[in-house]
Amino acid sequence: MLGRCRRTVLVCEAGPTRNARASALHAYLTRDGTPPAEFLRLAREDALKYPTVAIEQLEIVDARRGRSGFTVVTASGIELKCRKLLLATGVVDVLPPIEGLSELYGSSVHHCPYCDGWEWRDQPLAVYGRGDEGYGTALGLTVWSSDVVLCSDGPSALSNDQKEQLDSLGIEVLEGPVSRLDGRNGLLERILFADGTSLTRRALFLCLGQHQRSDLAARLGCRFNPKGAVDTGSCEATNVPGLYVAGDASKEAQFVTVAAAEGAEAGMAINRALLKEDLAQNRNSTPSRTSRGGPYAKSG
Repeated sequence: MLGRCRRTVLVCEAGPTRNARASALHAYLTRDGTPPAEFLRLAREDALKYPTVAIEQLEIVDARRGRSGFTVVTASGIELKCRKLLLATGVVDVLPPIEGLSELYGSSVHHCPYCDGWEWRDQPLAVYGRGDEGYGTALGLTVWSSDVVLCSDGPSALSNDQKEQLDSLGIEVLEGPVSRLDGRNGLLERILFADGTSLTRRALFLCLGQHQRSDLAARLGCRFNPKGAVDTGSCEATNVPGLYVAGDASKEAQFVTVAAAEGAEAGMAINRALLKEDLAQNRNSTPSRTSRGGPYAKSG
């Protein structure tokens, strides 16, 4: 969006993506089933069609706001200056320390039923979690399967009403400690418990929460909602002037298609804000060719 507005943009990429272990992304029109790495390749290809857009492998470790914009600092100590800053830093999902999980993660162990539930429709499914999150995920999975078990790996922290609701739907709650996940070729076969019993399942959905991948939003003074996401308003603007946050770091609906839409909204809002500043500046000075945004400044 900003490239199409002829704004000079630097995209700083670093670290693994949240869906790096997934075999495909879903619920994105025209791209359903696309491997995440392929989607990123296509996205970079599209963005780089615009001559004012650059993409670099840079890890940003600090950021501060000044009178004329922002200064971000790379891991190597280079300082980059910009008028507006958009964070799309995402979140990290919490994984339980269960033997065998790593080999199955992204293939038959997932987080989001909306993203992966369809592929496991009418199969025996399990939820790993407790409390409201475990309860809600177990209920949600009944859209895709009538055979759902909730494994809480210890006390379930469910209310009596929640237990009764799950029981009425035929959802068993197993509180025994989970010792291992067994499977082959990325496909879950059994959940093994510490008491020696096992449960045959085809897929497992985790709901242990998540945390911000980056602390940049906190460093810059952003407000957060009770769930730990950055609190954004219209077109992904934060309470910090000139700072925007798009994607999983800021919203409850954590889908690739939603993140893309938020990025487009943020791009439009950033262009409008820059245009307003440009017009105000041009009233007091002679217009220049760099008034559209200028190259990002580099020092250090």
